[in-house]
Amino acid sequence: MSRWQYFAKRVLLSVPVLLFGASITFLVIRAGPLDPVSAILGPQGDPQAYNTIRRQLGLNQPLWQQYIDYMINMFTFDLGESWVLQPDTSVYSLVLSYAPRTIWLGFWSVLIAIFIGIPLGFYAGLNPNTFSDYVASFGGIVWRAMPNFWLAVILMSVLSQSEKFMFGFDWETFLYSTNVTGPPPLGNLASVEGFTKALKKIAPAAIVLGSASMGNEMRIGRTAVLETVNSNFIETAKAKGVRPRSLVWKHIFRNALIPLVPIITGEAFILIGGSVLVETVFDISGIGFLFFQAIKNGDMPLVGSLMFIFILLVVLINIMQDFLYTIIDPRVGYDGGA
Repeated sequence: MSRWQYFAKRVLLSVPVLLFGASITFLVIRAGPLDPVSAILGPQGDPQAYNTIRRQLGLNQPLWQQYIDYMINMFTFDLGESWVLQPDTSVYSLVLSYAPRTIWLGFWSVLIAIFIGIPLGFYAGLNPNTFSDYVASFGGIVWRAMPNFWLAVILMSVLSQSEKFMFGFDWETFLYSTNVTGPPPLGNLASVEGFTKALKKIAPAAIVLGSASMGNEMRIGRTAVLETVNSNFIETAKAKGVRPRSLVWKHIFRNALIPLVPIITGEAFILIGGSVLVETVFDISGIGFLFFQAIKNGDMPLVGSLMFIFILLVVLINIMQDFLYTIIDPRVGYDGGA
């Protein structure tokens, strides 16, 4: 099977997943407590106006008809318009408006997890049962155990009163004067000042969001290195006189990366779920915050469209994960065998 045939097969297999995910999303939205008409009218709404708006929105149609319309709209990428948050505003416009802040948050969250978690895990695996190994392992367990929402509240409280907790160091006036909460200024990333302000603003939320993944990658990386070091082919390479540096970089690290592929690509799942909580706590106004507001206000089209986007991203990341396997480990075949 060629690479393109494999890609086509994975795309075809993803269609039932998208159908199932979109169907579950529709059922949850329609069967749940979301009531966009009440949100539009408010607590003192007129019963006659309620029925009129319900008819205008098409909510009086049979459920099967609403389901068919929803599926057709999603799979033709007609995401519709917001009903409650910003009436008559297309979902595309809202996503384009809110997405850059989430992408900025996700980018730094993944970098923190990869460039701190994996090196520490590999170092601990190369130096087992040492003080540094114990410290890294303990830190990984602690970071993994702390819930995102709890860590976000604690970090926000500490940084907002940093002079009290950090011996006079004031985070809000460090480098540039900024508040702990609020959306990052992304309008001038080309300049050093604009980039630094945006980075400082997103740093606390990125640390919180990347913390769980960082702990995971530390533990998995340590275990993978230990298993690789004790493998027969490493002993054979040592017997053949392979230099230690070459042994570590060409043999141990490359093979230890294989079990980390699903962990690294799985960052997207954590970003999708965790960003809702973290963005709400830090008031970042990204896609996660938009999703939370849409649910709270019963904005059905916005909730359904964002859920479909999330499901689509997860499916695409899974396909990319399979390709990464074949790149890192050439022994993996496109037919699923060695």
